[in-house]
Amino acid sequence: MKTSHIITGVLLLLSGILFGLSMKKLEKTNAKEDKPLPSFDALDLKAAEKNTISLFEKSVPSVAFITTSTIERSYWTRDVNEIPRGSGSGFVWDEEGHVVTNFHVIQGADRANVTLQNQGTYPATLVGVAPDKDLAVLKIEAPKEVLMPIKKGRSEGLRVGQTALAIGNPFGLDYTLTTGIISALGREINAPNNIEIRDVIQTDAAINPGNSGGPLINSSGELIGVNTAIYSPSGAYAGIGFSIPVDIVKWVVSDLIKYGRIKRAVLGVELVQNTQFLERYNVKGALIMNVLDGKGADKAGLIGTRRDQRGQLYVGDLITKINDVVIENNSDLVLALEEYEVGQRVEVTYERNGKEQTTIIELDEN
Repeated sequence: MKTSHIITGVLLLLSGILFGLSMKKLEKTNAKEDKPLPSFDALDLKAAEKNTISLFEKSVPSVAFITTSTIERSYWTRDVNEIPRGSGSGFVWDEEGHVVTNFHVIQGADRANVTLQNQGTYPATLVGVAPDKDLAVLKIEAPKEVLMPIKKGRSEGLRVGQTALAIGNPFGLDYTLTTGIISALGREINAPNNIEIRDVIQTDAAINPGNSGGPLINSSGELIGVNTAIYSPSGAYAGIGFSIPVDIVKWVVSDLIKYGRIKRAVLGVELVQNTQFLERYNVKGALIMNVLDGKGADKAGLIGTRRDQRGQLYVGDLITKINDVVIENNSDLVLALEEYEVGQRVEVTYERNGKEQTTIIELDEN
C-alpha cells in the first residue's frame, strides 16, 4: 500500500472521530438550550422579587411598541418615500384593538405601526387625539388571542411611597422594566400645546425616551398612569418621571373612542394666547379674544378684544371665576370647565373696563 493512501486513510479516520465529538458537543448544547426556565422554587428568590417577576410577565402581553413614519415626495423624481420618524410605547386598552399612547408619540406622523409581544406588527389607524392631556388612541386589526387588555386600576387614593413599575421601550429596547415608588402627587406639567396637565403622578421609576405612552402599574399589576415625560436638562433619566393618572385617562380615552375628541363643555370663546402683557402687569384671568356667534358667551353678552377703524385696541372681558373657582390663566379656565357637562349653567365672573360683573352661561359642546 502506498504511503499516500495510508496518510489519506488516517486523515479520514481522524476527521470522522472529530466530527463525532463535535456532534456530541452540539447535542449537549442543544439539550441545555431546550431546558425550560427554572421555576421560582428552583431559584433563591425573595418574595418581593417573585412578585415583581410575576407582575412583569403578566403585564408584558398588554404593552406595545409603536413606530411612526412620515411620507415625503422627492422634489426631483417625485417618488414617494417613507421616512422613519420616531418610536414610543403604548398598551392595549380593549379587545377591539384600541391602543393608548401619548399624543406626542404620534404627533406629526403620517403612519404608525404597533408591535405586540407576539412580534406581530400591525398598521394602526388614528381614532382620536387629546393634545391637552397628551393622549392618543390608535386602532389595530389583530387576532383576538393576541389582544391582552391591561388591567385598569384607580389613581384616586394613591399614596406617596407606593410601589410603581414602568414598562416600555426606552431607546427602542423592547419590554424594559424599571421599578421605583410614587415619589409625589399633584404635580403639574405642560401638554404639547402648553395647556397644563394637573394632578400628575411623579415617580422615581426610570423613564427614558421611548417609555412615553407606556403603562405605570402598581403592585397588583393594575394601570395607575401613562408615562409621559421626564424631568431632565439632558433629556435622559435623572430621577424624576411623570405619568398621567388613570382616572383622567379613562374618561379621555372613552371620549376619543366614541367621538374622536374630548367632548368638552365650553363657554363659546377664543382666548388670547399671547399673555405676556398680562403677566407684565400682573393681571390674573383668562382674556377673551373672540366670542363665537350663537354660543353661550355670545347670548350672555360677553365681548372679545377688538380694534376700531383707527387701530385703537379695546381689551375684551377678563374671566376671573367660574362659580367659586378662581381663574388666573387660560389653563385654569380649561380645567375648570372639565368639571361640567354640556347644557349645565355656570356663573361666570369677569372684569370689563376695570369693573367686576357676573352672568349665567349655558355651556355648549366644543
